[in-house]
Amino acid sequence: MKSKGSPPQPTPPAKAGHAADAGKADAGKTSKASGGADLAASPSHDPAAGLPPKVLLGATTLDKDLKKIAKVEAAAQAQGQVMARVGLALLFLLAVWILTSMQPGAGFSPFVIAAAVVGGYMAMNIGANDVANNVGPAVGSRALTLTGAILIAAIFETAGALIAGGDVVATVSKGIIDPDLMPDAATFLTAMLAALLAAALWLNLATFVGAPVSTTHSIVGGVMGAGIAATGFAAVNWPTMGAIAASWVISPLMGGIIAAGFLYFLKITVLYKDDKIFAAKRWAPIVVAIMAGAFAMYLMNKGIANIYKASWVETIIAGIAVYAAAWGVMRSHVFSRALNMENRRKSVHQLFVVPLIFSAALLSFAHGANDVANAVGPLAAIVSVSDSGTIITKAAIPLWVMLVGAVGISVGLMLFGPKLIRTVGQEITKLNPVRAFCVALSAAITVIIASALGLPVSSTHIAVGGIFGVGFLREFLARRQLRAALNRSPLAAAEAGAQAGLATLKSITPKLAVLNEQAAAKAHSKYRQRRLVRRQHAWSIAAAWIFTVPLTASLAGLLYHLMRALNVVAN
Repeated sequence: MKSKGSPPQPTPPAKAGHAADAGKADAGKTSKASGGADLAASPSHDPAAGLPPKVLLGATTLDKDLKKIAKVEAAAQAQGQVMARVGLALLFLLAVWILTSMQPGAGFSPFVIAAAVVGGYMAMNIGANDVANNVGPAVGSRALTLTGAILIAAIFETAGALIAGGDVVATVSKGIIDPDLMPDAATFLTAMLAALLAAALWLNLATFVGAPVSTTHSIVGGVMGAGIAATGFAAVNWPTMGAIAASWVISPLMGGIIAAGFLYFLKITVLYKDDKIFAAKRWAPIVVAIMAGAFAMYLMNKGIANIYKASWVETIIAGIAVYAAAWGVMRSHVFSRALNMENRRKSVHQLFVVPLIFSAALLSFAHGANDVANAVGPLAAIVSVSDSGTIITKAAIPLWVMLVGAVGISVGLMLFGPKLIRTVGQEITKLNPVRAFCVALSAAITVIIASALGLPVSSTHIAVGGIFGVGFLREFLARRQLRAALNRSPLAAAEAGAQAGLATLKSITPKLAVLNEQAAAKAHSKYRQRRLVRRQHAWSIAAAWIFTVPLTASLAGLLYHLMRALNVVAN
């Protein structure tokens, strides 16, 4: 308490924090008192700096606008690429038209020119759709780049068509209709053109939706439908059609079982072993030699069958000889690689890269030798019948017709093939060199077994069935591993899922630690199914296979009647 006469006491110094707060309070009071006049009068003050939410909102809006512009530019670029591919395809068809017009005799017939253009269109669709089965697994396993696969396939498809495509082809695919029942040559020619156009349109649609289908079944359905439209149901060889329908089941089942069997064998003999290098030195040469021998027999049976009919004795001898040679070469290669190999699965996978590349090339060669007939067979028939005026069952293939088929397949592959290659190699299940190797091996072995037993098979169905077989085996093994881990604890199941390739372990593990065993197993099972095999592709591809023959048959019949109504017939 201060007395009146005492001098004034000095004010004790305020603490730093209090002084700052006081300063802020005073400044606030001054600001409020002045009504913000000082801030408004300050030339260095940015009014927008006091509104950070609006500034952020503006920046966000700008980012969204830039993203929209980028999307539009990307879409425009993609559309430009599509238009460029379509333009190049039209240039090829124009070249076919010019080439046909230059041929003597039938070259001046508008009907033959139209048939040649349709044949070129069919060949492009074969390249865009069917070739993916040969190189898709190699691309999906990253043994080949997409560009490398397209170049290899284009070269070997063309070589197979020109070297081993044959000089004579059956005018009616698979003998499914009787040409003698055709009333005249003009009716036969119209039916063949309708069949060729129907098959090409269906292949184009299947490629657009991303479904690998059989080109042989497409042309078979087209010929059947056009034959029924021209002469009635009596013209169809129904037992043959029944055998073709049976191949819808036989081909994918055989391909899937054989591919899964070899993959399981390699897993238990090499990949699951502690000493993977020692196991690889023992088994890798044997498995690769089996593949080499199988492909030798495959080429004898399918690849060069049009130029040389080998007996089964010759085919078996060739397979054994190639097996022995491949075993010696591969054994030396594996032993030299083993000196610097790491004891990991990835190192073992690399041993199968080169054999996988060779298999893609050989499958393309055999495919070109056989399936080029699906494009040039009806065209050769049209050219021969137009020249002779009589219906024939075997037609010589002029060189220019074979060129249309061979070049058309390569053009279609390069322009439109990447979509199906990605579908087959990457979108059904995840592939590595060992899995892709088993798919390619199953393709060769299945064709050999089916030929020996007289079973009708489709190379497309075999290859895709092999990919599904590999995927379902992986799924089965992963679930079995998880069930075994559940006998210990849900957390052990999470660890087992991680070892099997679970990508979201960090987010799943805490939940599994508190779940009961049944719930953990259910959660893992559902996740693994979505992860390893895409069921959507399984159903869509199966539906496309089932509808190929009836749909192309219906379309061919409709086109035949439309062509007759519009008087688009041979003169």
